[in-house]
Amino acid sequence: MRFSQIQLGIFWMFVTGLNFVAVTAIVKHIGSDVPAAQAAFLRYLLGLVFLIPMIRPILAARLSRQQIWLFTVRGAVHTGAVILWFYAMARIPIAEVTAMNYLSPVYVTLGAALFLGERLPVRRLIAVLVALIGAMIILRPGIKTVEPGHLAMLLTAVFFAMGYLIAKRLSGELSPAVVVGMLSVTVTIGLAPFAAVVWITPTLAQLGWLFLVACFATAGHYTMTMAFAAAPLTVTQPVTFLQLVWAVLLGWVIFDEAVDIWVIVGGLIIMGAVSFITWREAVARRAVRSLGVMTKT
Repeated sequence: MRFSQIQLGIFWMFVTGLNFVAVTAIVKHIGSDVPAAQAAFLRYLLGLVFLIPMIRPILAARLSRQQIWLFTVRGAVHTGAVILWFYAMARIPIAEVTAMNYLSPVYVTLGAALFLGERLPVRRLIAVLVALIGAMIILRPGIKTVEPGHLAMLLTAVFFAMGYLIAKRLSGELSPAVVVGMLSVTVTIGLAPFAAVVWITPTLAQLGWLFLVACFATAGHYTMTMAFAAAPLTVTQPVTFLQLVWAVLLGWVIFDEAVDIWVIVGGLIIMGAVSFITWREAVARRAVRSLGVMTKT
């Protein structure tokens, strides 16, 4: 029985979720035994082996000064994001990290309106506000203690969104191999001084775990690309929300973390808002394409 393109997209995004949950589990297992900046640096350094096929496209790209500047800025914000993400993973439950990470698409929507001149219709603005309410339900300031890990995740989502907006611009000018490869190079360089300041000698077991993080993360980005190529975002985006289910189960079964119903409620609210934003963007793109066809005819 052959899979349809829609089924293939769902399958690849399902596998993507499992890959990224594996990344989460390993980083949680390592915990604070390796400082966050060093763990992030080693993850990217060990992952440079996957960069080998991208060397030729990068050299052939003949990057302009503006492109080099954009890659540098993207590397800087991504550097901050991964340090904060590793920091948060060692300090707050997996489910909370996963749920708050869904805020990135919301910040992307706001950033596209503020810095790229994209329209932000009222319905999408309401969805953004609803997502932020979901984040407040997770944090519940004044009711429960807001840990440094929570603040780190709020900034993580902002930094990842900034990196995505820059990547969105660069992807219209360069191949995916160049965009992904340059990210690996710039982030590895950006993390190096932060890792040097807190450096401790890692054990062989820790190096092995961090290499597995690099393997699963690379596989996740590859299968995510396969999913995007097979089916539209309106189909694949909701599948990513299964990661919250896996994260809750993983934290409960493996790491003995209590299941917080308010984290699940807040996560579901954010998911609903992100799904609506994704759907509205897809509708808008179809409308633009239809208008273009009518104009040509």
